[in-house]
Amino acid sequence: MAEPLLSVRDLQVRFRSGGQSLRAVDGVSFDLMPGQTLGIVGESGCGKSVTSLSIMRLLPSPPAMIEGGQVLLQGRDLLKLSEAEMRKLRGGRMGMIFQEPMTSLNPVYTCGDQIIESLRIHSGLKGKDARDRAIELLTLVRLPSPEKRVDDYPHQLSGGQRQRVMIALALANDPAVLIADEPTTALDVTIQSQILDLMRDLQDRTGTAIMLITHDLGVVAETCQQVVVMYAGAVIEKGEVQQIFQDPQHPYTIGLMAAVPRMDTARGRLATIPGAVPPPWQAIPGCRFAGRCPLADDRCRKSPPPLRPITAGHEVACWKAPIEGARA
Repeated sequence: MAEPLLSVRDLQVRFRSGGQSLRAVDGVSFDLMPGQTLGIVGESGCGKSVTSLSIMRLLPSPPAMIEGGQVLLQGRDLLKLSEAEMRKLRGGRMGMIFQEPMTSLNPVYTCGDQIIESLRIHSGLKGKDARDRAIELLTLVRLPSPEKRVDDYPHQLSGGQRQRVMIALALANDPAVLIADEPTTALDVTIQSQILDLMRDLQDRTGTAIMLITHDLGVVAETCQQVVVMYAGAVIEKGEVQQIFQDPQHPYTIGLMAAVPRMDTARGRLATIPGAVPPPWQAIPGCRFAGRCPLADDRCRKSPPPLRPITAGHEVACWKAPIEGARA
């Protein structure tokens, strides 16, 4: 079996503000295999983006504090590297597509100049070679008229075009790992589909492993091989896409699946999950979903369930889920 390209082990991140310690990521672990797309799903505030920014070491400190865990890129712990060493990895071995390209691209530099700067720093390309490579990348991401757009500023492009520039910038130096944080959230449905098709096509060509952060289960089903479901800063279920979609075991995952609109169901109200996510400053003695779970009992409220295997490759943090070997 291939070794993981990226391994996150027991990652713990807190924010300190006004004398309070806010739990953002609490013991998150997962593996990203070479050439694989891993989906990280969950509702807003569950810790998806904080996890990705922690991996890239982009969280401002203070107020953020990575209090424990490991982030291993081919066995090398990124949390122990200096800032200079991380700068060499960002844009090189690791690329990132941010949620809103208008706030991620520099408005006073042309799109081409921003790609060329990355090529100069990480690949040593200069002058005409760097410009030609920038145009080649914009062609690769299917940006119309790349020879002209290379000299355009971000504000001269549409949202979908800016996102293509972000993808070209992230892929400029052939990264081994690409983190895509809600890459289609700000785009209309047609452009969303085009961007996802583009990412799949580029992965087929380059073999880049992708960590896709999203709240859209349809996107996960369409693009991912593995899924990690997060809730209130922790992983509550993970496994292969087929396992999670066909046989979800955690009540939260089941609730997410039930809330997806379907064409074949009778017209009526969408299913919802009652209650609200517990605030990050609240101490939770048991399962963090117990306050919203219809199956919760005293054990759930008093003792936090560990992630346990229920079938090969499928793990769930729920006392009610059958453990591996005990299923009917």
